[in-house]
Amino acid sequence: MGLISSILTLPLAPVRGTVWVLDQVVHAAEEEYYDPEPVRGRLAQLEQDLNNGLIDDEEFDRREDELLDRLDEIEAYRDSRRRTS
Repeated sequence: MGLISSILTLPLAPVRGTVWVLDQVVHAAEEEYYDPEPVRGRLAQLEQDLNNGLIDDEEFDRREDELLDRLDEIEAYRDSRRRTS
């Protein structure tokens, strides 16, 4: 039966290949979007900007809150992925 089903589903091979490629692209995009390292780098740069006098305390606090919220979002996403895997 495996040979017959393979022959009958052969016309769907390009569709399955396209779906696989799209899944790989989505996975790669999610990995990049939910990578915490760039956010941590921006936090370090933000602290340097504050220490060098390029931004004031108010601007630092506002931007730091945004970046910390982003890290929370990343952590929640990664936790949900761990639970479903």
